[in-house]
Amino acid sequence: MDLTNKMLNFATENRKKINNPAKMKKTLTLMVAALLCCATAFAKDLKVLVLKTTPEVLNVESQTKVKNQLRLTAGVKKVEADFAAKQVMVTYDADKTDQKKILAGMKKIGYEATVVSDGMPVEKTSKKVPVDATSGASQQKK
Repeated sequence: MDLTNKMLNFATENRKKINNPAKMKKTLTLMVAALLCCATAFAKDLKVLVLKTTPEVLNVESQTKVKNQLRLTAGVKKVEADFAAKQVMVTYDADKTDQKKILAGMKKIGYEATVVSDGMPVEKTSKKVPVDATSGASQQKK
């Protein structure tokens, strides 16, 4: 019986500590502040660099060559070629690399690149398809 009483007393004392509103508020405030600090520390500054190249990137083979080279540059996240516009779009983390390093990577494989635009922040877009409220069918364009 003595052990049971000790356990009940321990549980009752600790319950009082947990249910203390002042301590809970302080703890919650500290947790939220820590979470915000972590979120800010891990935020990435993604930008898009648009380049015109000489020779032009006109086919998949040259696009693959450019992608493979720029993939070696720290901070480069994505490389796309727009064959119609004859441009290369490089998405990169501005905290890890810069325009000069990307241009140097292009030069290593024999491409002279001129900057069309730099520093456009990457916008996260979500493609929402409207839904008909009566039937529940999506109104996606075909």
